[in-house]
Amino acid sequence: MKKTLLAASLASALFAQAHAADTLTFGYAAYLFDDKFSTILRNGAEAYAESLGHEMIQVDANNDQGRQIDQVNNFIANGVDAVIIQSVDSSAAQPMTKALADAGIPAIYVNRKPIPIQQLGSMAAYVASNEIESGTLQTFAMCNQLRAEGKAGGARGYLLMGQLTSEAAIQRTADAEQVMGLDMCNFMTLVAPKTTGQWQRTKAQDIMTNWLSTGEPFDFVIANNDEMAMGVVQALKSAGIDMDTVVIGGVDATDDAIAAMKGGDLDVTVFQNAAAQGEGAINAAIKLLNGEKVDREVYVPFELVLPSNVDEYANRN
Repeated sequence: MKKTLLAASLASALFAQAHAADTLTFGYAAYLFDDKFSTILRNGAEAYAESLGHEMIQVDANNDQGRQIDQVNNFIANGVDAVIIQSVDSSAAQPMTKALADAGIPAIYVNRKPIPIQQLGSMAAYVASNEIESGTLQTFAMCNQLRAEGKAGGARGYLLMGQLTSEAAIQRTADAEQVMGLDMCNFMTLVAPKTTGQWQRTKAQDIMTNWLSTGEPFDFVIANNDEMAMGVVQALKSAGIDMDTVVIGGVDATDDAIAAMKGGDLDVTVFQNAAAQGEGAINAAIKLLNGEKVDREVYVPFELVLPSNVDEYANRN
């Protein structure tokens, strides 16, 4: 009973503090600092918060779910006004959601969808882009390019997944497989089973190098993100492969990906607006602190990027 009363008192005190203070403090729990898109996202959120006169404290879980739970509990103990979470494990967010709800602190999940999302209460929200769009746009564009290159009679390739605990990796892979099952794209088949590159460039480069060592002919590589696509590009160029003979697709439209596309090394990517997601997370937190209604899911649209429109996306991430 005392514990319940204490939690209620803490929640009331923090809520009052949020409304009385001129400057809000946001805790940002990142799944991994050493990830390009994650870095753009969290730094964009911090820059936006600071532009509004607020401050942000960033912590790195280093891909450790237990560590991230401890970090969120530390944010609660230190009385932050709201916590933004890019979760390590999409299916293991419930302890953090509950701890923040018990303390009356808004929980904003960003980019990585907590599963099940129905666990989010009235003081929580999820801000991201709808992953059903990402892998679908990517793979369908690759299908069209392969058809334009006269490979509709049969094209073989590889699929690199992100982390298996990530909802984005699961959905983007499902999207790709669904597109490859369509009548107009079912000429696309995989040479080997889909493999996780953990979202990382170096891991993807190592995997692609191993695939190249088999000597199997291939026409395309689908990567769940641009970092892995860049690893693929590095492996192919190191092996002296003619980049015009392979269609490569990623997701995120990072600066490196845009440069690679301009250089003729990347064929398809999908712009995921990291800055808009970061701003959306801050705005959602502020609205919840002000007692305003926020949709449980807030989506920023994905945008297809091809060589024909790549200049529009330079320096946007």
